[in-house]
Amino acid sequence: MMPSLKSVQCLSPAGLHRMAYKEWGDADNPKVLVCVHGLTRVADDFDALAPVLAAHYRVICPDVVGRGRSGRLADPRHYVIPQYVADMVTLLARADAQTVHWLGTSMGGLIGLALASLPHNPIQKLILNDIGPAINPEALARIGKYVGEPVAFATFDEASAYIRAISTTFGEHSDAEWGKLAADVLRQDADGRWIRHYDLGLAAPFVSAAASDPDGQMAEGMLWAAYDAIRCPALLIRGAESDLLTREVALSMTQRGPRPELVELPHVGHAPTLVHGDQIALIENWLLS
Repeated sequence: MMPSLKSVQCLSPAGLHRMAYKEWGDADNPKVLVCVHGLTRVADDFDALAPVLAAHYRVICPDVVGRGRSGRLADPRHYVIPQYVADMVTLLARADAQTVHWLGTSMGGLIGLALASLPHNPIQKLILNDIGPAINPEALARIGKYVGEPVAFATFDEASAYIRAISTTFGEHSDAEWGKLAADVLRQDADGRWIRHYDLGLAAPFVSAAASDPDGQMAEGMLWAAYDAIRCPALLIRGAESDLLTREVALSMTQRGPRPELVELPHVGHAPTLVHGDQIALIENWLLS
């Protein structure tokens, strides 16, 4: 099964931009599953999961603006959750999706969390993959160190080794799986060097947040308030070794808001890649239950 590659035009305060997305399955299927990737990842992360779920859903996997095949924002300060939520609403309108099930990894989960908190939102089932309203600041600092780093490599092998090094928390994968995880987020520039396939301006919100909300308390309070407003059934997946979503926060999440079912995956940190059969089966079984 091969996906269709499509795009939709979206609006930010700085102008128009294009968001690319993959669509798997029957284009007329009213049952829609939206799968959204993490901070520096792309829609291709769901290439193993989407064909399986396409037996039941029309599966839509966007490249969030600033990543992969999508356009870049004229003002990088708008690489924030409210902008991403607005883009997803535009995407759902283009897809004529009245209701959806949502699977979000890390940042993709935060987008789903924010959308699911709104009155009259379209999300009927929500899966949060290793993310919650409270984010461990040490893990956030770890990620922030490399997001805006302008690295370039002469060969794909060197670039792939770099991606593997900064992604060790994904857990155990075969060499072939690591090769794809790297290839999905790399591209060659005009000089033939291998660079990351996203706008380095993604780092701008990290800088502004550090200045305006240094301890993260204001952002965390807003996220908890949004989380507590969610009413749809939810599943929380946590890498048992995750440094971003602590077990304490995950357990707190099961006692408030949508009170999700919690599943912890052994020998995995942040974040489960959802490319292995057991992880795909977990998601399929929960969504169809």
